[in-house]
This record gives sequence, structure tokens and C-alpha cells, in this order.
Amino acid sequence: MSLFSGLDSVTIVGYFLRLGQLLSTCVPFSLVAVEDGLREGIGNWCLFVWCFCFSASLLILLTELCVFRSRLPHYWDGFLHAYAFYFTFACLSASIIFGITYIQYLPQGPAQNHAITATAFSATASVFYALEVAWVCARPGNVYCFVSTFQGVIRRLENVVACVIFGFITNIDLYRHQPALIWCVVVYSICFILGAVNFFINGCDCDNDRRLSIPYPGFLVGQTVLSILLYTTAVVLWPLYQFDENFGGQPLRSNDMTCSSDLSPTLCVWDQRLAVAILTAMNLLAYVADSAYMALVFVG
Repeated sequence: MSLFSGLDSVTIVGYFLRLGQLLSTCVPFSLVAVEDGLREGIGNWCLFVWCFCFSASLLILLTELCVFRSRLPHYWDGFLHAYAFYFTFACLSASIIFGITYIQYLPQGPAQNHAITATAFSATASVFYALEVAWVCARPGNVYCFVSTFQGVIRRLENVVACVIFGFITNIDLYRHQPALIWCVVVYSICFILGAVNFFINGCDCDNDRRLSIPYPGFLVGQTVLSILLYTTAVVLWPLYQFDENFGGQPLRSNDMTCSSDLSPTLCVWDQRLAVAILTAMNLLAYVADSAYMALVFVG
């Protein structure tokens, strides 16, 4: 008797994708966890991403193993599509940031080999999650595929950019010396939480607003307007206190001691400050585009 007898092709492919996700996220956090030199700042953020992705994938696999597919909630496919979409970008971001921060910095040896292997497996994990996104849409059967609207893409982009920002601000030396910079971190956290609430109350589907027990369109408008106001303060305060000498900032990269050594990471402290400033501006533009699109829809 075949090992997969009684299982349809949809279930079998889903299991293979899930096992690939588990393996390719387990290896990076296992390798990084044993290297003290990799478990700091950005390394800790990448470690959290891999652990979270592994735990979520394992939980989903156990759910599918213990519950017949016919008994899963009707929105399960939407949940799989959304979670795989976000985890694709989370693992891809971790691969890029971790790779350029540590691989060139570390001398040849076990630590560098672990960093290279962790980066490769993290990139592989993003491929497995991307394959699941495609599989949810392409697999046989009467499956509803979530066709992203402009607004749906913008809302996902807002959350993805926020996740990347969190990767850089895990280095608390960037902001702990200034209350204004701590406020910027609070702004990033509040807006991300609001985006997550929007994600979950809308049934994991950013493209099809559902009528729930709360006034969802009103919540979405309020969330977007509040996020614009908050990000406006961050897009002003973060560069001001990071790069203006009058506010204790460093306008020149050459003045940053962490950037002066040939053995320093590619993303030194000054580079991280600049990256957060650029990503903050990007997310503000995303929220403005989101609000402009909503205004056009309401007027139309």
C-alpha cells in the first residue's frame, strides 16, 4: 500500500511544500543559534523571523494532519495564501539583510560557513512559500484565488516594509539616546499593529472587504489617516535626529566609527539609520497612495 494512499494530489503537494518550509527555516535558526557572533542586533531579528515561520508552518501542518480538509474553515485557502505571501517576503528580507550584514564581515571559518548556509536556506524558504502562493491559485479544483487589487497590494506592502524596518531597529543603539527617536519606534509599532488588526479582522484577505460586526470601512479610513499622521512625524524626526549635527546626528558616513574599518559589516550603524529613513518615507508614500485610492473609490 502506498504511503500516500487515500490522499488527493492537493493534500500531498501541500505536505511536501510544508516539509520544505520546515526544513529550510529550521536549518538557519539552528546554525545561527550556536554562533554567539551572529546573535546580535539584526541577527536576532532574522533568528526571530526563522523561528516564527518554522513555528507557524509546523502548527499549520499539524492542523492539516489532525483535521480532515473538508472540516477546515471555508477561509482556510485564503489564510494559506496570505500567510505564505507574508512569509515569502519575511524570509527573503531576512536572507538579504543577514547575508549582506554578516557574510562579508566574518573571516573565513565555521562562523562564515554557518552564515552562508543560513542565508541560502532562508532564500530557499522564501521560494517554498512563494510556491505555496502560486499553488493555492493554480491547484485543481474549485478554489477561489485571491486576485490582488491595487489597494490590497498597497496594504500588504505597508506591512512588509514595516517588518523590514523592525529588522534594522533591533539595534537599539540607533534610537535609545533620543526620546524623539524612541517615538519613531512607537510609530512603527502602532502602525504595524493596526495593519495586523486590519489583516485579521478582514479574514486574511486584504482585497475583499467583508461586512463584520464592526464598521470596517470606517476602521480602515481611520487606520490609514492615523498612520499618515504618525508616519509624517517619523519621516521628519528620524532624519533630523540621525543626520543633523544640531540634534546630535551624524551627517557624514565617514564620521561613523563603525563604518571606518574594512572589517566592519556592510550595513554599519550609519547605513542602518539611512535604511530606516528611506523605508519610513516609502511607507508614508504607501499610506498616502492608499488614502488617495480610497478617496477616488468613495468619490466614484
